[in-house]
Amino acid sequence: MREAQQSTLGVIAGGGALPAALADACPALGLTPVLIGLAGHADPLLRPRCTLWARLGAAGAILDALRREGVRDLVLIGAVRRPSLAEIRPDLTGLRLLWRLGRAAWRGGDDALLTALKRVLEAQGLTVRPVQDFLPDLLAPEGVLTRRAPTSAEMADAAKAMEAAKALGALDIGQAAVAACGRVLALEGAEGTTRMVARVGSFGCAGVLAKRAKPGQDRALDLPTIGPDTVAACANAGLSGIAVEAGGVLIADLAHTVAAADAEGLFLWGCAARPERAQPPTQACP
Repeated sequence: MREAQQSTLGVIAGGGALPAALADACPALGLTPVLIGLAGHADPLLRPRCTLWARLGAAGAILDALRREGVRDLVLIGAVRRPSLAEIRPDLTGLRLLWRLGRAAWRGGDDALLTALKRVLEAQGLTVRPVQDFLPDLLAPEGVLTRRAPTSAEMADAAKAMEAAKALGALDIGQAAVAACGRVLALEGAEGTTRMVARVGSFGCAGVLAKRAKPGQDRALDLPTIGPDTVAACANAGLSGIAVEAGGVLIADLAHTVAAADAEGLFLWGCAARPERAQPPTQACP
């Protein structure tokens, strides 16, 4: 086993652009990324850069690779669709870890499962770190990020959707909601944000999508994320804008996300977790 080095960072890569963004940033931070790509979840284009490409249940191979590379700090990043036990096909180490996770964690929401997983990983000598420790600019800044600012009515809808997302998160169900004309139209469930937004499109209402972290959520685990694909989904559904919790939501590829929103005439607002307490934005950021 290679001697552990402070300069090594393990990256368990799910889907989306964030795993590659973190790996790209590592050299400038004096870090050597050790990428573990999750088959069926991670972007296949990432595979040549990975130390290991493994199914989710191959816990033994994953832990062996991390130990061999001297990894102590680990980031879990990217979208991972919650699989069934049959889909996991755990190896012997995976079976042991599933036992340690416990039935209650598996039957609970994503936050309960990930918190239990973090405890299991830390018992293996790993420290699970938030991606924002290395890429702080991923966190949504406060203020209006697009040329168009929300109207007073849209701010009220954002507040309504944000409160609905808070209640949903407290139940460990989801992190997003859509509201229009003072009514909650949709709540995020297991289908995820994109499919929830697509459902709203059939209503024919120009609503507002709100995303926020769950109350009390471990900020190292599964912070909600938006990006250009989120903007495209909202535009296709006829929504008028997106409100995200400043400091509580990750924005993948901020420049392209803002440009996409501007092109579609949507607003993107980084607001307080309770936006009804925020001052109405009077001018959009340039």
